[in-house]
Amino acid sequence: MARRRRAEKRQIIPDSRYESQVVGRLISAIMQRGKKSLAQRIVYGAIDSVNEQNKEGDPLDILHKALENVKPRLEVKSRRVGGATYQVPMEVPPERQLALAMRWMVANSAKRKGVPLQKALASEIKEASNGQGNSVKKRDDVHKMAQANRAFAHFRF
Repeated sequence: MARRRRAEKRQIIPDSRYESQVVGRLISAIMQRGKKSLAQRIVYGAIDSVNEQNKEGDPLDILHKALENVKPRLEVKSRRVGGATYQVPMEVPPERQLALAMRWMVANSAKRKGVPLQKALASEIKEASNGQGNSVKKRDDVHKMAQANRAFAHFRF
């Protein structure tokens, strides 16, 4: 049991352009070394380029659809029982689902070499909203791992 008090949840500050907490979290996920204005330029540019390619609809709807397609429902956690370590499938809380989805999208965008991050993020959002791309593949791999280890579900804690 932890001896310290629980960390309190911080209030998520919405972004300035769309007044959306999701976009604010995405900006924070992209930000490195405190360079928030650069992260905002990257995210807003990516959303604008996705909007130019897809004229119909709200650009935030495409982002929300992409995040919904990337969010994992199940994941595996290591659990030590009697000297053996088991990969136990667990349901993912909604906050962690969003955090993992954003982290995977940003990481897969950064992996695309030779492409500016703004364009890479835009293509990752577009592919994820269509149910394709590396981020959706990552979610499927996590789900397959949880499915393969469902025999150890009784070790849930």
